[in-house]
Amino acid sequence: MNLFYYPAACSLADHIALIETGLPYTLSAINHEKKTEDGRDFLSINPKGYIPTLELEDGTILTENQIILNYIGERSGKLLPGEGIARWRTLEALAFMSSEIHTNYIPFFKDFPEPEKVRARAKLQNSFAILADQMGDKQFLITGEMTIADCYLFWILMVAPKSGVDLPQNLQAGFDRMKTRPSVIQAFAEEGLA
Repeated sequence: MNLFYYPAACSLADHIALIETGLPYTLSAINHEKKTEDGRDFLSINPKGYIPTLELEDGTILTENQIILNYIGERSGKLLPGEGIARWRTLEALAFMSSEIHTNYIPFFKDFPEPEKVRARAKLQNSFAILADQMGDKQFLITGEMTIADCYLFWILMVAPKSGVDLPQNLQAGFDRMKTRPSVIQAFAEEGLA
């Protein structure tokens, strides 16, 4: 599999999941001009024009963090509970982070006017409080073991400082623990972030 990524972008979640599961992968960076590091037009690979994008061995292209993370979990048999409510809570958390947190970062990534940032901060604070309640005193968001939701949560929390919103204590502690995982350290090194 080939993961198209931009360093420190949300594709980091998929990168961490690939390392955690032990699935074989290669990385292909894209630049702001939508070119791959080997000079290809990224829009011919993914017409949506954004990452993450996962190219499967047969050339099939998958997009969207929720889908790619779910694919990695399904394919590897790791990081995604096989059945029961924990499986659905994992998928629910991915959807929530994508729709309620990731999208509310846009005003900070694109430097929107301050009133829009104020509204986004309020929504982010509420969303972080919901995740903090869900995590409680567990080591990870859903269960006592890492899931694909924790891979995405790591990136969500990593970029939170851009918004100016303080993280609840248990989320900050979870983020700090994740930073020390070998998979995160390896992903940072491979993306040139270390």
